[in-house]
Amino acid sequence: MPSILAKMKGRIQDLLHYNFLISQLTCLMSFMSKLSNNYRTHTCGELNIKQVGNQVTLCGWVQKSRILGGLTFIDLRDRYGITQLAFNTEVNKNLSEQAGELGREFVVQVIGVVRERQSKNKNISTGDIEIEVNEINILDQCETPPFTIEDKSDGGEEIRMKYRYLDLRRGPLQRNILLRHRVAQEVRNYLSNQEFLEIETPFLIKSTPEGARDFVVPSRMNQGQFYALPQSPQTFKQLLMVGGFDRYFQIVKCFRDEDLRADRQPEFTQIDCEMSFVKQEDVRDIFEELVRHLFKKIKNVDLDKFPVMSYQDAMRFYGSDKPDLRFDMKFVEINELAKNKGFNVFDQSELVVGIKVDSCAEYTRKQLDELTDFVRKPQIGGKGLVYVKCNEDGSFKSSVDKFFDQDALKKWADAFNAKPGDLILIVSGDVNQSRQVLCELRLEMGNQLGLRDKDTFKPLWVNDFPLLEWDEESKRHHALHHPFTSYLKNEAELKKIEEGNLTGLISDAYDMVINGVEIGGGSIRITDKDVQARMLDWLGFSPEEARAQFGFLMDAFKYGTPPHGGIAFGFDRVCALFGGSDSIRDFIAFPKNNSGRDVMLDAPSAIAGEQLDELGLNLKKNE
Repeated sequence: MPSILAKMKGRIQDLLHYNFLISQLTCLMSFMSKLSNNYRTHTCGELNIKQVGNQVTLCGWVQKSRILGGLTFIDLRDRYGITQLAFNTEVNKNLSEQAGELGREFVVQVIGVVRERQSKNKNISTGDIEIEVNEINILDQCETPPFTIEDKSDGGEEIRMKYRYLDLRRGPLQRNILLRHRVAQEVRNYLSNQEFLEIETPFLIKSTPEGARDFVVPSRMNQGQFYALPQSPQTFKQLLMVGGFDRYFQIVKCFRDEDLRADRQPEFTQIDCEMSFVKQEDVRDIFEELVRHLFKKIKNVDLDKFPVMSYQDAMRFYGSDKPDLRFDMKFVEINELAKNKGFNVFDQSELVVGIKVDSCAEYTRKQLDELTDFVRKPQIGGKGLVYVKCNEDGSFKSSVDKFFDQDALKKWADAFNAKPGDLILIVSGDVNQSRQVLCELRLEMGNQLGLRDKDTFKPLWVNDFPLLEWDEESKRHHALHHPFTSYLKNEAELKKIEEGNLTGLISDAYDMVINGVEIGGGSIRITDKDVQARMLDWLGFSPEEARAQFGFLMDAFKYGTPPHGGIAFGFDRVCALFGGSDSIRDFIAFPKNNSGRDVMLDAPSAIAGEQLDELGLNLKKNE
């Protein structure tokens, strides 16, 4: 009997101990739950009328304060939105005074109750409610910011780039970075579903002389030798095709030490892709569908089949290999109608070419003089401008009436398919220069007439580029795309090779253009080591130089190389296109300025002598 009682007592003690552990664990979980939600229960962008009466905890930055008699209102902001906080002096004088002392960009936590707003704000998602605050906790104070942290800031670009971490708090930049994230996710989802593998390639590679300038990195362990940062993963993705990974992609950083402008940065991001066992049409189909997918997901825009235009037609009709098709104004060449008629300007020109501008015959002399001044700008390079007004009565008024009568001008108008009320603008000179000048004038007219709508999208493929171009300064050929691009494999191109007509060779390359911006380009690659060696010879490489620079690639081609091709998209440009901007900077978290400097970090900068010693680069010491 005593033994039974002892066993029962032991079991009761075990049970009590177990219940105690359960109780302690429950308390711990409750404590951890409170701790995990300690700072906030909701964001500043999610509360609405359904939460009226609920107690909530919010955290964020003080955007602005407004004191209206006995009431104080504060806009609290985080990346999700803005919520209005309300304080009433009659309810809690001390709390209202504390709220009135909060400065711009203070980081605070507030606890309060959701109330319906009397004066609603339809411009924000939380505009139907406000928080009646019961408690404020200052998490961090803020000095007076160097510019206002609002959608329309009073800060110039340079000061905002210096304090980029503050600029990133503004709504437009946060929306841009969110857009960039969404585009990246959609790219990954689409390509993964198409059996592409995301594979990383090295950042420390070998410098090559072809293309833009490399950023070089000195090696401490191999002094006197240097790595280069990749301008693109081109050779690596071709080696991946040799390695049997028939569908590759990578959203990857690339680096080019080149002069900058709105759509260029020294470090930028590419959507880099390669495919095996494909021809040009296969690559175009896959990546046209990718872009169509992005437009549907990001912009809810349905795009039609992309037209294909040859390089030759693009240059002839638009003066650019990236034509903006949102409006017409095709070039019309009138050499036969305008030359050898006694007007020396035309007679001495290689090309007389113009555009028709609908319904602009009413342009004043001042407006036409401004257009003439535009084409004469040094950056445009034109020498002058000829105009023809097609009057409503069927007559013509021209700036060259002395040389061309009404019958001659009527023939011009017919060539342009001009109707009464239209304006014809004509330039002349060397072929390439005239086309370039007229291209700029065409875009300027598109801007003036509001024809370049950022919500209209006109994509196309441009192909049949020249393989090589002759550089008069260096007296050698350069690859228009890169040295690994194949020429079209047909009898016409083989005949050109036999005849030595290298500048006439057509490449198996293609660019995707949207609204006058090249957003991607690619080609079918050379896969034969002998053809690759021939290409490098055309580019001026000696056999020894070709072996030193690209021997690894030509060696790889000995071991069973599939036909392959690919494309690379400028990811920053794609994001700017979707965001309706001409500049890629606002879609990059920490961009460089026009001089390639990071004014926030003050980089590039000098480094310590000890570091130079380790790298064998301390030239002053060596002297």
